[in-house]
Amino acid sequence: MAGEFKLEDVLPWGRNKAEYTAFFDLASLALDTRILDCAGGPASFTAEMTEKGYRVTSVDPLYQFAADDIAGQVAATREKMQAGLCAALHRFVFTWHGSIKQHDQVRMAAVRRFLDDFEAGKRAGRYRTAALPDLPFTDDAFDLVLCSHFLFLYSDHLDTDHHVACIEEMMRIGTEARVFPLLDLEGEPSRHLDPVRSMLEARGFEATVQRVDYEFQKGGHSMLRVIAR
Repeated sequence: MAGEFKLEDVLPWGRNKAEYTAFFDLASLALDTRILDCAGGPASFTAEMTEKGYRVTSVDPLYQFAADDIAGQVAATREKMQAGLCAALHRFVFTWHGSIKQHDQVRMAAVRRFLDDFEAGKRAGRYRTAALPDLPFTDDAFDLVLCSHFLFLYSDHLDTDHHVACIEEMMRIGTEARVFPLLDLEGEPSRHLDPVRSMLEARGFEATVQRVDYEFQKGGHSMLRVIAR
């Protein structure tokens, strides 16, 4: 059907530090903030932030593979993403990227930056093979835990209870959790968002929706910010 953007699996795709800064309102982030990026995939955020002196760790099941294997998976993702964008062009805003071609160039540049850092980063412990909601870190190991383009986006893949379990795990190991975007793959507000917020509030968390300075999916300009009461 025209306008659909359907994916059978969660696919690896690269996003950069500038985008993360906008997704999660990180412009005033202190240099000593301990950051975890969940489901980070082949994003260049960890590499770029490390270069600037920040302490960032990224987790993803993708990191079990070698760099060449990851590059191959990204190549397959690239074709699907371009086809999806073309099929549903009216549902996207190209203020950041100008066009599908420029968007693709940004994505591939982020992936290349990630791949350049990947092997050394694994040895240094920046890239850990793990998946929500079961992360190999002690309680309160991080100050800020991020999750980009996984929770809520893949609403047809993950049910409400799974979303809550993932965010509770993010809060177990961190002081604050932030999730972006809050739309599903069809560009609609995730049906899980309201029940997830209610369940988190009932369990002692404050879960608020905050406007951010980024929009690619039309209407996708908000993140979920979770802190303990």
